[in-house]
Amino acid sequence: MARITAGIATSHVPAIGAAIDHGKTQEPYWKPVFDGYDWVKVWETQEKPDVVILCYNDHASALMLDVVPTFALGCAEEYAPADEGWGARPVPIVYGHVELAAHLAEQLVLDDFDLTLMNHMDVDHGLTVPLSLMFGQVDAWPVKVIPLAVNVTQFPTPSGNRCWMLGEAIAHAVESFPEDLNVQIWGTGGMSHQLQGPRAGLINPEFDNAFLDGLIDDTDDLRKITRLEYLRESGSEGIELIMWLIMRAALGKDVEQLQRFYHVPASNTAVGHIVLKPRASEKAAEAA
Repeated sequence: MARITAGIATSHVPAIGAAIDHGKTQEPYWKPVFDGYDWVKVWETQEKPDVVILCYNDHASALMLDVVPTFALGCAEEYAPADEGWGARPVPIVYGHVELAAHLAEQLVLDDFDLTLMNHMDVDHGLTVPLSLMFGQVDAWPVKVIPLAVNVTQFPTPSGNRCWMLGEAIAHAVESFPEDLNVQIWGTGGMSHQLQGPRAGLINPEFDNAFLDGLIDDTDDLRKITRLEYLRESGSEGIELIMWLIMRAALGKDVEQLQRFYHVPASNTAVGHIVLKPRASEKAAEAA
């Protein structure tokens, strides 16, 4: 059967994509950011995932204000990089896994999640920047991707607990897919940042690092963080961290931290990155 073997979370700062695309990764400002992803690039070449379920938010590239789904699942065969106003990023086409996506759609609806199914969707930096950070500049992405777009831009947004429940449902759905697939789930966006208003440029390292700590052993508290608390502590865009909770919930109760990285600043945000692996249950360990 298919299995979720790891979870990855990372910021998806658009300026990171621009730095990659324009050959600036080794400049003094950017080098510390990209050095933080050296480990995961090597690790991914060893893990060789077949599919990534990638939780991200669209930035008015494919989902405009006239259609604002809470959760939108990509079910297409391929996804083109979006033109976000300055041309599409020079990155490969993203190819989906149609069979697993259809299975997820059916199972999640049966589990009472009313998803919007996207049979055509361009994908913006929220999805392509994480792919670049994990795999580098390549002629073709070495993995198939199932996009899961989460509304974090327009009220009402889903709660952290609802996102957690979705992650649990995704895990159950993947486990019931009969094909032998190595599946990873990624949560992207964040960490603390605000792009407008009097608090533009807000960064809260204390909150960010407490959130990273909580992903290991204090997830109950993370599930209870309200929209107002995200706004107060991590800025207007810090709500993107709820997508990390989908990833974390899909890994089960106990996880092992393989890698962690935090850096301030990158553009006007804090960059966070963590790699987690589910701990094998005693029953599974005995069977092995």
